[in-house]
Amino acid sequence: MSDDPSTDDRPARLWRPRRVLITRSAREWAHGGAIAERVAALGLPLTELPGDRLDLGDASYADAKATLAIVVAPPGKLRFQPIAPSADWRVDLAEGCPGHCSYCYLAGSLKGPPVTRAYANLPEITAALAGFVGRGTVTSRSATRAAEGTTFEASCYTDPLGIEHLTGSLSALIAHFGAWDADVQLRFTTKFAAVAPLVGLDHNGRTRMRVSLNPAEFARFEGGTAPVAARLLALRRMAAAGYRMGLTIAPIIAAEGWREAYGGLIADVAAALAPSADNPDGVPDPDLTIELITHRFSAGSKAMLETWYPGSALDMGSTTRTEKRTKFGAVKHVYDRPTMTALRGWFEAEIAARLPRARLLYWT
Repeated sequence: MSDDPSTDDRPARLWRPRRVLITRSAREWAHGGAIAERVAALGLPLTELPGDRLDLGDASYADAKATLAIVVAPPGKLRFQPIAPSADWRVDLAEGCPGHCSYCYLAGSLKGPPVTRAYANLPEITAALAGFVGRGTVTSRSATRAAEGTTFEASCYTDPLGIEHLTGSLSALIAHFGAWDADVQLRFTTKFAAVAPLVGLDHNGRTRMRVSLNPAEFARFEGGTAPVAARLLALRRMAAAGYRMGLTIAPIIAAEGWREAYGGLIADVAAALAPSADNPDGVPDPDLTIELITHRFSAGSKAMLETWYPGSALDMGSTTRTEKRTKFGAVKHVYDRPTMTALRGWFEAEIAARLPRARLLYWT
């Protein structure tokens, strides 16, 4: 095993933005005020804006990524959108991420400077949830995933755990689902590890945390996130707290030595959930699910990422790529058929051998 997650007790890495802005409308919401109080308690600089406009001018990438804006989610955010193949509906607590991944999926998807925007009107967001129960098509009406109920994905445009120490929004949403007597499930995925605020929540098994992982050998592409060993420890702690758990192995990178690298990673996951000296019975059954997502990019995101991370060694060449058109007409550059076939066959066999009780939700 390359890392022992059961012995890593280092404090989780927390993001400290260099600049925090709050709009006038956000201040009017109690949750917006609570975020501002958290920011002040951490000694971070807070600027109260006279209106609701975020005038960032021509802020550099570095300045934008170091900025948290507390704003009100626009009305469109309350009309939840489908988010296949992950979940029935996308529910956004924020937009933007403090991480510096050189394959960032948000590049080219979000407009403007990459500021992280946290939403102050959380009560409006939670109030809108009930109107979408039973109406989804990914799990609500799926023969294979119906047991998950109506699912809501909270990490489409952000990593909610990466900003939880500043917002408290994820804890509030988990508590809401825990108290909600309905056939529903909250889902989020994360590359961070600061799970202490979540461990003691009354979640009632209605939240699934998926840990987003890549081998330590590829960690250089995931700047600003938690170390892989820390994420594995978070996986174990949350499973021990009774949460439903999952793995999002993403993006799968077909670099030299990928079999050995991912083989070590899957072995580490198995070890993280296995019995140990302090817990001889292992963690409770985490109902482990696995989502496998290969590396892909569009021409627009590639151009954006090359300006953000000009020194990255991540291969975005064309020698093993082919074009794939999405149902929305966008063109993605994905691995070619031989590479995809080799990747998928190996992952399915390795997971079956190492994590035989896990459910593979999808491959893409």
